[in-house]
Amino acid sequence: MKSIYFTRFLVAALLLVSFSFTADAQKQPKSPPQSIMQEIGDLQIDLNYNAPSVKGRKIWGALVPTGQVWRTGANDATTFEINKAVTINGEQLAAGKYSLFTIPNGKEWTFIFNKQAEQWGAYKYKEAQDALRVTAQPTAAPEFTEQMTFEMDATGVVSLLWEDLKVSFTVDAEK
Repeated sequence: MKSIYFTRFLVAALLLVSFSFTADAQKQPKSPPQSIMQEIGDLQIDLNYNAPSVKGRKIWGALVPTGQVWRTGANDATTFEINKAVTINGEQLAAGKYSLFTIPNGKEWTFIFNKQAEQWGAYKYKEAQDALRVTAQPTAAPEFTEQMTFEMDATGVVSLLWEDLKVSFTVDAEK
């Protein structure tokens, strides 16, 4: 009699453990939040984004259409925050927190720094809120990048890498 109760207990415990692993696996976001930070002297740059994956899909010109404002990631708009005024690709940008959008366009991309930092996607994007627009030329990535990634280096180069593409802009602290 004791072995029947013990067997039922073991089955119930195993089911409970298996359901908890299933629930944890379902909670993992498809496009996990990522953040990077770089200090250059007394300048601090913070970039926060949600990183989608290729997952066998065509990205450029399909999932991410050309010629249209893109949130540059997934879910919430990517944010770009600086603690002091800078120049980006030679153009001035005041200290603050911005949403970072892009317009992918084949041989020339536009990076957009929008004053409305907190927004979901690009659905309520308003061009009138743009603080700065700069252009950049995409290049071939050094290797395939499954999950969209931003990188920053100590010279102020900020790069977006995804699939087979890399596109960068340069941040210089104003003196």
